[in-house]
Amino acid sequence: MNGSSRPSWAMGGITNPAVEDYLYSLLPQSVPVLREMEEVAAKRSVPIVGPAVGRVLFQLARMTGAKTVFELGSAIGYSTIWWAMAVGDGGRVIYTDSDRRNAADARRYFERAGVADRIEVRTGDALELISEEKSEFDIIFNDIDKEDYPRAFRLSAPRIRRGGLFIADNVLWSGKVADPAQASDPETRAILEMNRALYAAEVFFTTILPLRDGLAVTMKM
Repeated sequence: MNGSSRPSWAMGGITNPAVEDYLYSLLPQSVPVLREMEEVAAKRSVPIVGPAVGRVLFQLARMTGAKTVFELGSAIGYSTIWWAMAVGDGGRVIYTDSDRRNAADARRYFERAGVADRIEVRTGDALELISEEKSEFDIIFNDIDKEDYPRAFRLSAPRIRRGGLFIADNVLWSGKVADPAQASDPETRAILEMNRALYAAEVFFTTILPLRDGLAVTMKM
């Protein structure tokens, strides 16, 4: 993988390009369904986390013994499948997306991946859907419109169990968070606000991983 051939989901702009290419070169080939989704996402510019971050999500779910995951924004369901593989039999992953075409595509991928029985598909506004939840989750994953990031954390915080995780993608935003010239951009400003809130929250412990486009991992203490 190099700059000219890097798929859209690989992003770039955070780590040294040569280092990023090296990291991706180490990855085992994805299972066929995920590999097809990666190709579709690259062709259609569909936002997905990609295989490097997907493996981190799987690992975090397994490390914490997660059985319940709520996704805020799921697109074609790429990260959903990683979560579903991680929670195993008896686990439950809630997929959310406002685009019915995405949801229809996702359902087909879930069936082919053999994890459809672990996934509940909901269409609509992700923040409205999480606000309706009364139970706690092991993990809430945030990958919605960036201007909604601060509200996503506020709504998610009380719905995460002690020891559970709030995880957010794109928190370094192609390096824009470190560029003063981008401070007035609404999306960048919202990400900056959420990142500050994550580190300031007294009952949460946060680390931002500079992988792909930045992944915030926040544990509820």
